[in-house]
Amino acid sequence: MLWLRERRRRHLMERPIPIQWEEIVRQRVHGYSCLPPDQQDRLKGLLQVFVDEKEFEGCGGLEITDEIRVTVAGHACILLLGGQSDMYPKLRTILVYPHEYLAPHSSRGPDGTVSEGMQGRSGESWSFGNIVLSWEDVLRDSVNYKEGRNVVFHEFAHQLDFESGSAQGAPILPRGAKYSDWSRTFSREYASLIHSLEMGTPSLLDKYGAVNPAEFFAVATECFFLKPLDLKAQHPELYNQLRVYYRQDPVSFAR
Repeated sequence: MLWLRERRRRHLMERPIPIQWEEIVRQRVHGYSCLPPDQQDRLKGLLQVFVDEKEFEGCGGLEITDEIRVTVAGHACILLLGGQSDMYPKLRTILVYPHEYLAPHSSRGPDGTVSEGMQGRSGESWSFGNIVLSWEDVLRDSVNYKEGRNVVFHEFAHQLDFESGSAQGAPILPRGAKYSDWSRTFSREYASLIHSLEMGTPSLLDKYGAVNPAEFFAVATECFFLKPLDLKAQHPELYNQLRVYYRQDPVSFAR
């Protein structure tokens, strides 16, 4: 029942986090040490709710540990500090491989021919309840955050996008936000990234964002949390739309 769930969540939010978990958060979760104390406490509470409600399943022989649960949950909950999602309601299970895994892949050529094969992946997000992650990539991203990549931010941004019904780079915006502003800004920035890729010119945003609007939103989310100063300086309108959506301002506590 809903009231029982909410009571359990309140209890978890108020309960002190295990000391071992807090050490993992400090070492592995990007941005935690920069948060003000009240936001650190909120993150730790959200993390405990996440671990309580979501299932983790090891794949390829990987044994799920507290380090895996807390690292993934901590990054996933960074996206929720503004309160724009009810703990990823469509998500049930996080499948974790020890390293990059192979998944079926198909592509269509210019002549319409479809080729099928296997593709190495570090993560993927499904609309019907699962996220898949490579633990090796999660760890790498938590250390090398200055590269601007974070597979957990990326795949959980897709989950937020799915909450609108389909992943098209247009998540459910908070009350008062204008979809027209969002659409205008994201369409322009998406087209600009495609143009940069075609011209071979460098871009702050990862070129993978040019695949489609959903991937652009996920890539922009990574940049928003990992390179906020650069994003605000080079793409101020995009930064502002993400600030409104996430109800966070990473520039204010960026180092």
